[in-house]
Amino acid sequence: MKQAVTLFGHPRGLAFLFGTEMWERFSYYGMRALLVGYLVKYLLLPGHVEDVWLYPQVKAFYEMLSGPLGVQPLSALIYGTYTGLIYATPLLGGWLADRFFGQRLIAICGIVMVAFGHFMMAFENMLFPALTLLIFGVGFFKTNTTTQVGLLYETGDPRRDSGYSIFYVGINLGAFLAPFVCGTLGEKVGWAYGFGAAGVGMLFALIVYLSGLKYLPPELPRNARAQEPRPPLTGAEWRSVGALFLLVIPLTLYWACNEQQGNTMALWSIDNTDRSLFGWEIPWTWFQSVNPFVIFIGTPLLLALWDRRGAPSSTMKMAWGCYLMTAANLVMALVAWNAGGGKSSWLWLSLYFIVMTIGEITLYPASMSLFSKVAPLRIASVMMAVNFLPNFLGGGFLQGWLASYWEKMDKSLFFVMIAAIAAIAGAVIHAADRPLAPLLEEKKT
Repeated sequence: MKQAVTLFGHPRGLAFLFGTEMWERFSYYGMRALLVGYLVKYLLLPGHVEDVWLYPQVKAFYEMLSGPLGVQPLSALIYGTYTGLIYATPLLGGWLADRFFGQRLIAICGIVMVAFGHFMMAFENMLFPALTLLIFGVGFFKTNTTTQVGLLYETGDPRRDSGYSIFYVGINLGAFLAPFVCGTLGEKVGWAYGFGAAGVGMLFALIVYLSGLKYLPPELPRNARAQEPRPPLTGAEWRSVGALFLLVIPLTLYWACNEQQGNTMALWSIDNTDRSLFGWEIPWTWFQSVNPFVIFIGTPLLLALWDRRGAPSSTMKMAWGCYLMTAANLVMALVAWNAGGGKSSWLWLSLYFIVMTIGEITLYPASMSLFSKVAPLRIASVMMAVNFLPNFLGGGFLQGWLASYWEKMDKSLFFVMIAAIAAIAGAVIHAADRPLAPLLEEKKT
């Protein structure tokens, strides 16, 4: 079914999904800008940690796996588990949507759960119950709105890739605003105010989503969805699904590097960065806005360049994203080596975010679009959830485990380690570009 166009020549529903995702990402990145600093510098310190529900049990679990843990390594593992599980629950959200309830209802449930989770974060003792609610809420929400973007376009529509790039701008507009609002409130006024502002953002997301329901892709009636016969995947479809799963491995390595920006790079901005600017100290949370700012400024420029000179394949876009992540971390390795344990200029930290973000612009929309195009339509939501597995495995657990070595390693060697991991991911994807090309063609059913 064709829709009227309104946003840069795209279906009208894209504007509402853009706005919904913008506010949801405002809440998520507002939370992320604060979380590690909140844990390391406040909540897990004596005088506060005693009141946190389930803290002894959680700490005992991590120490059973890793041995005795100080505040920073424990915080890194908590952060990694949180960010990882957020990208595991989309599998559940996608399955519930595809098989039983539809994308709209599951997305709405997710929005409400996330709002409650952020409001619960305003209470110190509710840390772990709040994180649990956020993990399931984001998982229910994210896979289904992302899938709906792809379903706005008919098979073969060349606008799909640019539609995901526009959608990604919405993600990063919310991510850009969040540190200035939530981060500043949490850092300068009180942690509870920052987390509360993130909850308010989810209320705006709910309003936008409900306002645009009539423009979203149509869904089967609930009883028809549950009873609809599901033919098994063909051999060709299984091979394509297998090719997508193979890409999960190097993408997992990439996201382990990317998500350091909210973990170890937040600590670098607090402890190792000279943030003075004409006698004023830049809030450390504000550096989390550089990444989304570069994304929504750089994305139109990159799309224009590709329109003029031709875009590389989706897999080559992902490979170049990994290579740029390598370059960003090599810059930081040189900066850390030169600083010798002292502080470096905030300009170097900003350069790191700029270089790695240009790589993210090339990689992430390409991966979302690829999974949307290649996955058989009858398992579209589940396969979009598979696209988030690298965020779960790499951006969560692997990056948290790597970050637990932050205090143990020389900082320049730590950045070299991250650069090497990103380079390996890029080389693997680069080598797979031609062999996988026949398996990564757009599916019609």
